[in-house]
Amino acid sequence: MRPLVIMLAGALGGAAIAVAIILVMAQNGLVPINDRQMQTYLMLHPELAPAMMGRAQALDDQKQAADQAAAMKKVGRAAFFDPAVAFVTGPADARTSLVEFYDYDCPFCRASLPAVKRFYDAHKNDTRFSFIEFPIADLHGPSALLAARASLAARRQPAHYMDFHFTLLGEEGQVSEQMIYADAAKAGMDVDKLKADMSDPAIEKTLTSSIALAHKVGVDGTPTFVLNGKFHPGAVDDDTLASEMKS
Repeated sequence: MRPLVIMLAGALGGAAIAVAIILVMAQNGLVPINDRQMQTYLMLHPELAPAMMGRAQALDDQKQAADQAAAMKKVGRAAFFDPAVAFVTGPADARTSLVEFYDYDCPFCRASLPAVKRFYDAHKNDTRFSFIEFPIADLHGPSALLAARASLAARRQPAHYMDFHFTLLGEEGQVSEQMIYADAAKAGMDVDKLKADMSDPAIEKTLTSSIALAHKVGVDGTPTFVLNGKFHPGAVDDDTLASEMKS
């Protein structure tokens, strides 16, 4: 075991070394490995916890990435550009693509908006975009569902959709009906038509389909981007989009 510990120590640094050593020792039966004993051990050595948590998160992220890649292969990229679930814009034969699962009440979606809008403005003629509703009502409340239904209804006025989408996503505070109608008017929409379309039962069917797609491919939070077929959970900035879309 000693040579392996030395090798690990040479390859890793700080608390990560201790974590690696503990794992090796556990494999050799030299430290307790059942949950209660390990909890006690970590309480006695709290400095190890951050590195172990980081390693656990990294492993979880790797598994999620592998699962999502498998799901992508199973459902196919075309599923993300199905007009039955997404608002799709940009050339059908574009070599680059950006998909976003979002929630209008999500602060991280709002934080990503400036970069996404700049990228859209610069690449709307050479990139295929797909915007998919994924309201998380359990986290953001019924206003997230209201905003999603409004967004789905707004697709029926496609010439104004992107202006409406970016305006509503750029709001502060919880989305309300008044906010929705005001933003629709700013975007040049027929507000009365929007109101009527929001009550159409077909809207609920589309929302159910978009949420089902998210679950099918392992999306569990917003925003989640699919950049050129590669999943990227969490907020993005200009540098992230520039680097990911080149790969």
